[in-house]
Amino acid sequence: MHQFYVTDLQKSDSNEEQGLYQFVATFADKTKCRIFYEKNPDWKISSVTRLLTVPCPICRRDYFCNCLDRFTDVIHREIQDSGLLPE
Repeated sequence: MHQFYVTDLQKSDSNEEQGLYQFVATFADKTKCRIFYEKNPDWKISSVTRLLTVPCPICRRDYFCNCLDRFTDVIHREIQDSGLLPE
């Protein structure tokens, strides 16, 4: 199982009326990704998009890939366990 070690989560946009939130997450290896969350009433990841600042931590490619989509459950669990999500 792949570990991502989410070190930071910053809210970048939200539509609280519809329960949609956008965060920028930073992993321990300095990879950054944009995470789209829905909150109705619990937090759930709707999609993950890697920001192209460093190669993908999974496939090491330097261009767009969908590797992080396979690990949304792991990423969400790490964010929850770290207490980074707002209440």
